[in-house]
Amino acid sequence: MLLASLFLLLAPLNSARAMSLTDWCQQVTPRLPKVSDRDCRSAQLNASGARSVNGFDLMIRDFPAKTLHGTRRKQAIRILLVGGIHGDEQTAAAVVFKWMAHLQKTSTPDVQWRVAPILNPDGLLAKKPKRVNAHGVDLNRNFPTPDWDKEASRYWMIKTKSDPRRFPGTAPLSEPESRWVFDTIQNFKPHVIISVHAPFGVLDLDGPAKPPRRFGRLVYNRVGVYPGSLGNYSGMHQAIPVLTIELPHAVKMPVDAEVLRIWQDMQLWIRRNISAISAQKK
Repeated sequence: MLLASLFLLLAPLNSARAMSLTDWCQQVTPRLPKVSDRDCRSAQLNASGARSVNGFDLMIRDFPAKTLHGTRRKQAIRILLVGGIHGDEQTAAAVVFKWMAHLQKTSTPDVQWRVAPILNPDGLLAKKPKRVNAHGVDLNRNFPTPDWDKEASRYWMIKTKSDPRRFPGTAPLSEPESRWVFDTIQNFKPHVIISVHAPFGVLDLDGPAKPPRRFGRLVYNRVGVYPGSLGNYSGMHQAIPVLTIELPHAVKMPVDAEVLRIWQDMQLWIRRNISAISAQKK
């Protein structure tokens, strides 16, 4: 928390006012497959107070926990759902909008959601969508895992051969987008983080929870642990499970029925595996 606050103090102040949801949606929806301007506005997103490197608002929506009538109040399961941490994985942001529509239509007793569909708007809105943010940093390698100063740069230079698409940055939490995620984990205290990616077409899990067998056609298959990744930081070192959903294509959305099946299977997995974790953390 102190590290993130220090970077916030050192970062240039952006005094621009938050843009309207209409303006925000008009800019992002042309890049999102099967998401209309109306779909975006219907999500009723709000400015989080954080902005990208280029000053684009990071928008969120909170869905408070609901208690069924006549039932005893339980500890709400807090879920952080994020998409689009890599700007060239457009489906990873688009599918979150589809799931937000389900959240608006159905009650979620004793489950509290915080949803950020686009964590890397600058990458998404680049002339050609790109994985990294406007500083050229892979946000999913910018989290403060142990020995980041040594391990992140070493992995980048040796394992990726200094691939610019996977540059971890010059310091952990050097980017406003990764700092927002870090601060949200500290303040919102989620019991599970669901991070949507593409295009490996699998499920992955880091942290103390039972892995799912499958969501829709996606099956569990580990994709690895990397210095500075969200799964490594939160799942392995903060004991907050990080479920990674890798859609099969970066620009082609799954059919609507598959989007729904993944969502429904996710709800079952949360109920069966995360309830116990939330109870332990009362």
